Amino acid sequence: MLSEIGKRTEETLLKHLQAFGSGDVDATTADYDDTSVLIISDGPLRGRAEIRPFFESLIADFPPGSAFELSEQIVEGEIAYIIWSGESEKLRIPFATDTFIIRGGKIVAQTFAGEMEEKALA
Repeated sequence: MLSEIGKRTEETLLKHLQAFGSGDVDATTADYDDTSVLIISDGPLRGRAEIRPFFESLIADFPPGSAFELSEQIVEGEIAYIIWSGESEKLRIPFATDTFIIRGGKIVAQTFAGEMEEKALA
């Protein structure tokens, strides 16, 4: 059973995943603020202005209607961890993982790692 903090963390995570799944870049990036940090393999992205282009690009290549499977979700207090996979016309993502630290309804820190394979366009 989740604590009250865990419930708020899960609510924010689900809102974030729904915004991403609907392709809404504004709603997706609204979950961050100017002090948020998203760590990806290219290095850290700091603040909403640096994070937004990452989601613009990802949503363009992985638009609404793409296959998405959330295979694991763990929430513990302010921490949420997910494992997922998916496929679009442009990308195959056999494995991806995100860890979030969520406070006050905002993602203050996130890590993302995934196998992202571009498909050859016919």
